[in-house]
Amino acid sequence: MTTTLDRNQTTSATPISSDDVTSAADARPASRWRTRVTDLVWLLPPLALGMLINAINLGGSPQRIDDEGTYTAQAWALGNLGELTHYTYWYDHPPLGWIQIAGYAGLTGAWDRHDVAVVAAREAMLVATAIAGILLWFLVRRIGFARLTASVATALFLLSPLAVQFHRQVYLDNIATAWLLGALLLAMSRHKQLLGYIAAAAAFGIAVLTKETYLLALPLVAWLMWRGADRTTRRYTLSVASAVLALVGLVYIAFALVKGEVVPGVGRVSLFEGLAFQLASREGSGSLFDPESLMSRTIGLWWQLDSVLIVAALTAAVAALFVRRLRPWAITLLALTAFMFRGGYLPVPYVIILLPFAAIVIAGMAQVAAERLRARTGKHRVLSRIGGGLVAAGLVMALVIAAPLWTAQLRGFLLADLDEPLRDAETWMVENAPGDARILVDDAMWVDLVSEGFTRENVIWYYKADTDPDVQTLAPNGWRDYDYVVTTDSMRTFPTEFPTVRQAIDNSVVVASFGEGPQQVDVRFVDGEQSGLEQASDDGLYAARSIAGQQLLRNPDVGVPAEEQDLLTAGVIDARILLSLAQLAAIGQIDIADISQLDGDPSGVYRQLTISSFAGEDARGDALGSDAALRFFDSLTGTLAPLSADRSDAGVIVTFSPVEPLNLLPRPAA
Repeated sequence: MTTTLDRNQTTSATPISSDDVTSAADARPASRWRTRVTDLVWLLPPLALGMLINAINLGGSPQRIDDEGTYTAQAWALGNLGELTHYTYWYDHPPLGWIQIAGYAGLTGAWDRHDVAVVAAREAMLVATAIAGILLWFLVRRIGFARLTASVATALFLLSPLAVQFHRQVYLDNIATAWLLGALLLAMSRHKQLLGYIAAAAAFGIAVLTKETYLLALPLVAWLMWRGADRTTRRYTLSVASAVLALVGLVYIAFALVKGEVVPGVGRVSLFEGLAFQLASREGSGSLFDPESLMSRTIGLWWQLDSVLIVAALTAAVAALFVRRLRPWAITLLALTAFMFRGGYLPVPYVIILLPFAAIVIAGMAQVAAERLRARTGKHRVLSRIGGGLVAAGLVMALVIAAPLWTAQLRGFLLADLDEPLRDAETWMVENAPGDARILVDDAMWVDLVSEGFTRENVIWYYKADTDPDVQTLAPNGWRDYDYVVTTDSMRTFPTEFPTVRQAIDNSVVVASFGEGPQQVDVRFVDGEQSGLEQASDDGLYAARSIAGQQLLRNPDVGVPAEEQDLLTAGVIDARILLSLAQLAAIGQIDIADISQLDGDPSGVYRQLTISSFAGEDARGDALGSDAALRFFDSLTGTLAPLSADRSDAGVIVTFSPVEPLNLLPRPAA
């Protein structure tokens, strides 16, 4: 004790020179820079690896879905149509989320960089995820954990297959997560606390207006502010922060008020109805124990993607209840998890809000376990080491199990092209459907087809066919006013409250099919006259085509390649091709280069003809024969009119629609 006192006395009595003060001042900036560089050394590797994994094959896996298309179309409508959404805005979500997507795409030219609009919006998700990863790293440090722990948490947040799946997809939750993490970090401010709390309240308000479910994190934000606020100014700082949060929320109400859409009225949407739908009237997701329920399918998807992370997070959260610095984060994770089972609707992307808290408790408990294993003093040293050893053993086991599962899942994200069927279906529509065709589509295709020239009013998001009065006005005859339905997994599994869509599907024939399983996309021709449905089971049609084909083969003015001659006798060539060739042969010599099927057409019928010469003139390119052939096909009307007739280096290519009339050829006698 004497020695200590002497040292203190000596130190206090020693004069401090101006040179010493200058040296200390110079050392502080240098120390801060060393700290920042060290932080970057720990932050950049998991961030760079995580973003690389998320970015590679961004448009290939997972296959884009209807929800992504909706948020993308709404963002696209802002910049390209000057409208808040591509249909009537009805307050299902606050619009701030897709406003941010539109801002990113507009500032960076993302719409022009990609043929698929959803991929452009996925770029915005990458940016939001990168920001969230950086904020998570600093949040873990602010909680009081080491740099290694912060890096592990960031890696979990970015690299879990469950995270990669949902971070790639266009969900407003990804943007809201970045704002929430920023709010939590600011809520733990120690310096310039009033400014920090004001910023935290504003950031949290933006998170909620981006995705309303993030209001569930309010207790954690409020508790962090209350616990960290200076007691002498707590009432003032918290009052100001609360006022700022309220003002941000009132902006949404003011928006509805200005439009006169706060309360329900005849012929208009309302904020009240939108909130009532989300909070009360929306159909629940069912029970976890019902394998056919939406909840069971949703949680099953999460489990399939990364069961190890789910088990590790929940186990770590329970253990973290006994660790003071992790307790609020564990309580939040467990409370958000329990909220899922309240009996209401469970959104598929709800898991996104859970991911940062899961990363915090898993990485945090790993450090706690290591600290307790190294503990050398304390009344409960033995128990502490046992507890730390159990946690460490559990985490090591989880890592051993996760490694091969993560490797297989991430390989799929990097290599699989699950979106190819959707792209092929879009290409087929552009190449084969008339420009004025009315089409029922998954919203994931809406922007692409409109951008390709289809009339906006004719490309109908299937959800709106039965729910939007403006759309119903455009189709007074219901399903009969549609020409095509492009079905995806979401359309095949939708509820039964869309009778127009269901009737259109039931009264249609598949004319092109791409992919298989959940990724399968079918192009269906809506057959208002039922001719196509009859055609599918009409054996007499094949016999009639075969007879007509045999007659053409005997015509000396029709030149058919040897490899195509069997097709004429097999009865698989569209009757309109056979009749067109017969009429052309009456005018002059006709030579055929090729007869082919349309891409993806499952009927097996050949509906595309390539003519290499006509009336003794070459029909390839800009030759005279092509002009004569094109004039002939342009003159055809009614049932014989082709979808298109175009020049090419191989000759004039003539394409007929997928459903041919049944009454063109006489049926052979039975």
